[in-house]
Formats: sequence, structure tokens, C-alpha cells
Amino acid sequence: MQELRDFLAEQGYVRVKLKKTITNHFEIKARINRTRGRFILDTGASKSCIGIEDAEDFNLLTEESEHKASGAGPSEIDTLMSRKNTLEIGKFRLKRTELILIDLQHINNALEKQNAEPVHGIIGADILIKGKAIIDYDKKYLYLFNKVKK
Repeated sequence: MQELRDFLAEQGYVRVKLKKTITNHFEIKARINRTRGRFILDTGASKSCIGIEDAEDFNLLTEESEHKASGAGPSEIDTLMSRKNTLEIGKFRLKRTELILIDLQHINNALEKQNAEPVHGIIGADILIKGKAIIDYDKKYLYLFNKVKK
């Protein structure tokens, strides 16, 4: 029987290791504009976001946004927008990626209270859809379709 990873590799997918954190989240390493960061993989987040405090480190050009972000909490969060960013997750690459910038302090405070490391942002459904993502929860791998075949 053919392994899932071999089958998906033949179809043009790249495999990326996921790290399960102490908070039961999956963490993933990614590069935005060639700067490496740590992100939570969140299939329930409609848009990918990065901490507003990290905008300069990731070379993000920002603009005002009328969008409000919301999560599990009761309040809406003001946002900024950054367009035309390059995102790399393993060998998967997206150009002209749009990111929402939000204050992640409340998320990172919650993570630190549980002895987890802070994150730079969240990889959401927008990126997962573009990458035709497949998650192997058992083996802790994310598969993303790489448009450029080897």
C-alpha cells in the first residue's frame, strides 16, 4: 500500500512538519518576506494575521483597514492590512499574500501563562485554501500543493 506522503508528493504536494504545543495547538514555522517566524495553524481563522508589533521585523508595508477582527472573545479588534508579501512554508511559496495585522498581545499572554512560547501570527484558512492543504493530524504533517513541480 502506497504511503500518503508518497502519493501526495507525486501529486505535487510538499510536506511540512507540525509541532503540537503544550496548549494543544499546531505550530508551524514560516517565512514572511524572508523573515522566519513561529505561527499557530488555525483552520478556523478566515484570514492569516501577524502581530502588529512585528510589522517592521517582517518588512510589512501597512495600510488602514476597515475590517475588524474577531475571535472567541466578545470584542472586535482593530486591524491594519499588508498586501504583496511573500510567504514561504517549507518549499511552498505564495507571492502577493495579503496579511491582516492585529495586536496579538492577548494571545501571547495566554500562551505564556500556559508556559508556551509566543507566536508571530496565525496561518489561517485563506493560506490553507490557496495551498489546497491536507492535514495529517496523526503524523503531524501539513501538505501544501506546490504549483511549481520539480
